[in-house]
Amino acid sequence: MREWIAVFKRGIAIDNPLTVLMIGLCATLAVSTKVEGALFMGLAVIFVLGMSSVIVSSIRHLVPEKVRIPVFIVIIASFVTIVDLTMKAFVPDVYDFLGVWIPLIVVNCMILGRAEAFSYHNPVRLAVADGLGMGSGFAIVIVVLAFIRELFGSGEIVFLGANLLSLPDGYPAPGILVLFPGAFIVFGFIVALTAWYNRRTTGRTVETSAHCTIEEGGR
Repeated sequence: MREWIAVFKRGIAIDNPLTVLMIGLCATLAVSTKVEGALFMGLAVIFVLGMSSVIVSSIRHLVPEKVRIPVFIVIIASFVTIVDLTMKAFVPDVYDFLGVWIPLIVVNCMILGRAEAFSYHNPVRLAVADGLGMGSGFAIVIVVLAFIRELFGSGEIVFLGANLLSLPDGYPAPGILVLFPGAFIVFGFIVALTAWYNRRTTGRTVETSAHCTIEEGGR
């Protein structure tokens, strides 16, 4: 159980896919203008990453080495289809906002990378921990990023049609925060905070953390 928790926690901060490994950034920066879209994207990634990790790990001894990547893509695409149809049926407004980024989860290098680097080389229980940990790490960062950008960039946070939080009237909202330059600026601060936390708690640098993850997954 201790090993399971250690693998899960690693995806939250030590080897966070966004702030440390720097993978899956395109979708993150594109949909983090609204908390609503960021939260559903985070949940979608947790589901797809968690479920695909279970299947990949379960059949790892049955899949020939030469065809493992196409098999991974088919598995991931199956769960992405479930997410896509579910969102379209129950949250159509969020579905329209996320647009092409939902089907593009299939080729998100974070999902495929974890299947190749970890799930394919580890038992199911650890693959589940890695999938949920990495997915949760992704979701936390993208929601925090969206919260800052939407609140301070537009002056309010709207979730499923309801106004959850507003800044005082007359607040001069800097529109740059909802544009890509603002996304990079805010994301840079989050990366710096994560690096500071990792150095303080583990003594590991960002480069060392990413390197160790590749080595551990490849064994």
